[in-house]
Amino acid sequence: MAAEMSDRVREIAEARGLPESEVFERALERGLEDLWEDFVLAQYLDGEIDREQAIERVGRTKVERAEKERDAVEDDVDWGLNA
Repeated sequence: MAAEMSDRVREIAEARGLPESEVFERALERGLEDLWEDFVLAQYLDGEIDREQAIERVGRTKVERAEKERDAVEDDVDWGLNA
């Protein structure tokens, strides 16, 4: 896996004309952003933080999408249990 990641970084760096270190930096930033969003949304859906706090941290669109996804899963479970 490490070799595959290095190959990908090298290929992106060459294609974009960037140093590999910058590609790694961008990847880390993106990964951390995704992890942060997952963390905040999980806190919200678990009732650990309120809706406004979640919106302040990740934005209204992401919170609303998480709510819709939760509602869809709940509807599917209800349907499955009552079918």
